[in-house]
Amino acid sequence: MFVRVHTGAIAGIEAVAVTAEVNVSTGGLGLFIVGLPDNTIKESQERIHAAFENSGFKLQAKKTVVNLAPADLRKEGSQYDLPIAVGILTATEQINTDLLADSMFIGELSLNGRLRPVKGVLPIVAKARDMGLKRIFMPEENISEGAVVEGIDTIGVGSLLEICEILAGRMPCIAVEHALSEEEVAAESEYAEDFADVKGQAYVKRALEIAAAGGHNVIMVGAPGSGKTMLARRMPSIMPPMTLEEALETTKVHSVAGKIGAHRGLIYTRPFRAPHHLTSQVALIGGGQSPQPGEVSLANNGVLFLDEMPEFGRNVLEVLRQPLEDRHITISRAKYSVDYPANFTLIASMNPCPCGYYNHPTKECTCSTAAVHRYMAHISGPLMDRIDIHIEVTPVSISEMSDTTPAESSATIRERVTRAREVQLRRFEGLDVHSNAMMNSAMLRKFAPLDKACSELLERAMTHLNLSARAYDRIIKVARTIADLEGMEHIMPQHISEAIGYRSLDRENWGR
Repeated sequence: MFVRVHTGAIAGIEAVAVTAEVNVSTGGLGLFIVGLPDNTIKESQERIHAAFENSGFKLQAKKTVVNLAPADLRKEGSQYDLPIAVGILTATEQINTDLLADSMFIGELSLNGRLRPVKGVLPIVAKARDMGLKRIFMPEENISEGAVVEGIDTIGVGSLLEICEILAGRMPCIAVEHALSEEEVAAESEYAEDFADVKGQAYVKRALEIAAAGGHNVIMVGAPGSGKTMLARRMPSIMPPMTLEEALETTKVHSVAGKIGAHRGLIYTRPFRAPHHLTSQVALIGGGQSPQPGEVSLANNGVLFLDEMPEFGRNVLEVLRQPLEDRHITISRAKYSVDYPANFTLIASMNPCPCGYYNHPTKECTCSTAAVHRYMAHISGPLMDRIDIHIEVTPVSISEMSDTTPAESSATIRERVTRAREVQLRRFEGLDVHSNAMMNSAMLRKFAPLDKACSELLERAMTHLNLSARAYDRIIKVARTIADLEGMEHIMPQHISEAIGYRSLDRENWGR
């Protein structure tokens, strides 16, 4: 007997339709799985055999061939256990059902017949809906994630026996409804950290506000204990609220990586990823034998924080250049390639020198000038070229620490940032650009033209402050964002002047 069962595979953060074709015949013995399965799928026959025995079914003494079509697409993962098992039970007439044609199945089988959660549920459910299927069966632990997709019934089951009872009509087929209320969305969007907790550092807060408003990358240079990490962790709280499209894309990435908990649906808070400085290139950028999203993709639509940036391996840092420019990453293998989004805001921090106290107001630096320059040289020019804002962070004074005056909250800053982003969305409507930081040179001439006063000021700064050539476009982009925050249509000299102040590391005499 021949049976088809719908399931899905993951390619990047999207899903591909896969059909488990099961044919049972009397011309031989054994279970054979074909269609480019990996070792996880090849081992599924042992899991299926044990699950059948512990659920009251039999793997009959016949030749059973399972083809995972299309056969030229490599299949990976354990989500094929359930569709293969359902196909075998139907083909051997141990269950009779009319639901296979318009249903999809995903799930890993335990030896006792229970279903275990799998990765990549959200994109697979979306694919099932786009195929016009009516329902999808999945493990109970994945139901919160799968129920996010509207237009298809999501049915959580606990065991192979339970799903067979449903397919046979002996148990009701009940879909889970999971529509988030406004209160739930608001609760999901809350951040634990708030800028109201930060004492002083008005200059740094202003720079981070500009960065959030324009999507600019930031590097903070300061002594240990000056508050760099504390400020960076609060960056997501002042970024604009995530749109539904951003939330879906972010959730897909985390779903494929297996980073979503059993009771988590859509991710509404912007991700904050802070990898350790011993992180490898593959962990940062993604890849591996079976490609998985790296930190740059897990930080998509959020913040990637590199604390003590010079401590990262130079080769590790250099792989950031391409995703910072293209805002996506392509991982290629001999027979296939996958694309992951990488539209993140980079926030980096570093000490100004090996001892950490160069330019400190009260502590003396023990490093030579050459040592300071060698330390700064850990970050290459091309990588620094992609960072728009440089901030020197000074320690907070005792008087500022003891000040009881409430600081400005993240919610207040976020309102200004959101208004500035709305201006940019209208400006770039119809273009594949969403923030000022994404503008190229042609867009700068069109959307950020400088009048004579601004041009002369910028030229004087380039000459007298010994700014490097790469700072020119960056200053204009940041100035455009400052003007947007003030609700001004044109860039003014004061905007250029403030933007120049955020390029301290570009000065050729920095550290001398």
